[in-house]
Amino acid sequence: MTARIAGLGTALPAAYEQDLLWRNAFREHFSGNRIAKRVFADAGVVRRHSVTDPAEFQAVTTWSTGERMRRFIERAPPLGLSAVRQALADAETDAEEVGLMAVVSCTGYGTPGLDIELARSLPLSPDARRLLVGHMGCHAAIPGLGAAAEYVQARSRPAVLLCLELTSLHLQPPSSEIEQMITHALFADAAAAIVLRPGDEGPGPRVVDFAARTDTAKSDHMTWHVTDLGFRMGLSPRVPDVLGEHIGPVVKDLLSRNGLEVSDVGSWAVHPGGPRVLDAVRDGLDLDPSALEASRTVLAEHGNCSSVTVMLVIRELLEHGPPPGPMVAVAFGPGLTLYAALLQP
Repeated sequence: MTARIAGLGTALPAAYEQDLLWRNAFREHFSGNRIAKRVFADAGVVRRHSVTDPAEFQAVTTWSTGERMRRFIERAPPLGLSAVRQALADAETDAEEVGLMAVVSCTGYGTPGLDIELARSLPLSPDARRLLVGHMGCHAAIPGLGAAAEYVQARSRPAVLLCLELTSLHLQPPSSEIEQMITHALFADAAAAIVLRPGDEGPGPRVVDFAARTDTAKSDHMTWHVTDLGFRMGLSPRVPDVLGEHIGPVVKDLLSRNGLEVSDVGSWAVHPGGPRVLDAVRDGLDLDPSALEASRTVLAEHGNCSSVTVMLVIRELLEHGPPPGPMVAVAFGPGLTLYAALLQP
């Protein structure tokens, strides 16, 4: 028994142009710093989405963590519900069929939380299981997908995976640190849901295998710390170099144990952590530049939405029809961790 992606759904808050965000909010935030201006211009982002109005950005930087969590509980459920309902409709699956609801987020928490609100609103069957994957960061969609797929394979019931991130609730006070300039230039808000159904036949790719690698010696390169003023991102400029070192071995091991080589892969769903990250993946796997076009498109249109982003890339690829052969999804996060998934038509 295998699990296949039978439905996809997304929900996006209001969109804002990157140059307007700089001129109307972040130029003042960074006191007109020329380095910050260049970072925003070179981020590869044309527009991104936010549940927070840019006029509110300066106020957000003063909010306590408790206030930010209250806003998450207020603003997350409508987005999550919309994404899940779209995915269920796309999969022609009723909510009461769902055996597992897995929710991924590193930007907001509360109990009763988003998973319970979704169980009430959809509604799910009272015996449906719930799983919360929290604070893993940008790569969390793939281990979340793995947990949901294993449930489907073991129980022969559909599962839903929802990734929802509201990074705009964690804007930090003004700083001259380049790490904070990069973070504020890239991150955005979004929700995406996948419905997995059991069976080898039918539309949608099958979830075949996973691989992971964590370089604990580089754990300080990417961090996501809880502070009194929300969650604070730490992002070393050395991250792309580390990813470039590990991406080849991780992906090639995943492929070889399934009788495949890099040249057999028909499409690549790579988390667009930034232009340099995508360049590192391209070079580490010796890919044609066009192989990461979907990832660069998602970065331009949505920014980096943490765990949601790789799901947006999968959607971008599947919107053009069934994948022409195997698909590899790759994402990166704190640890420093790489996760990869192999999907087959």
